Amino acid sequence: MSGNNAHEKVEKNVGLMAILIAVVVSFGGLAEIVPLMYQAEAIEPLPGVEPYRPLELAGRDVYVREGCYNCHSQMVRTLRFESERYGHYSLAGESVYDRPFQWGSKRTGPDLARVGGRYSDEWHRVHLTNPRDVVPESNMPAYPWLARRALDREQIVRRMRALQRLGDPYTDEDIASAPEALVGKTELDAMVAYLQGLGRHAPKEGGATQ
Repeated sequence: MSGNNAHEKVEKNVGLMAILIAVVVSFGGLAEIVPLMYQAEAIEPLPGVEPYRPLELAGRDVYVREGCYNCHSQMVRTLRFESERYGHYSLAGESVYDRPFQWGSKRTGPDLARVGGRYSDEWHRVHLTNPRDVVPESNMPAYPWLARRALDREQIVRRMRALQRLGDPYTDEDIASAPEALVGKTELDAMVAYLQGLGRHAPKEGGATQ
């Protein structure tokens, strides 16, 4: 009877029920997350994966600013129809330098995890300026202003310094040379560089890397 009374007391107390649910969910989450923190494949980059180059990093910032992640994911699931369309399923080691990661779940547009090298630089330029010039049925908005906006080189330097403090292996020389790499570059140039780098070192089917 005492057990039944305790159960009934919990059911009738909404506040207590909410607290207990939160505790159970927290323990469940920790049980799944903590082991990943100690798995090398989850915290170590894949062979060839390096921090973003200055121009790619600038492009990633533009990508996030413009909300591209609202329509494009960057994670190929472990489903056959996905890997047949996009390539090898995504691995955690591909995203160790993503802060925040761009895995996403929304696919108004196609997944971009393996888009690097699939199209030419010029194709991306046209597509970003006016998508319907290369994909007539596209409902993606145009971004013509990217070609008119110069990059803020000092902002990228500050960004690289912040990432260095967080553990990304940028050297002081990498950071010092970043402004020179961005001279004369626009936000469109940066976006193209970022997109062309996506999936560059992704595993091939069978385990080899590109």
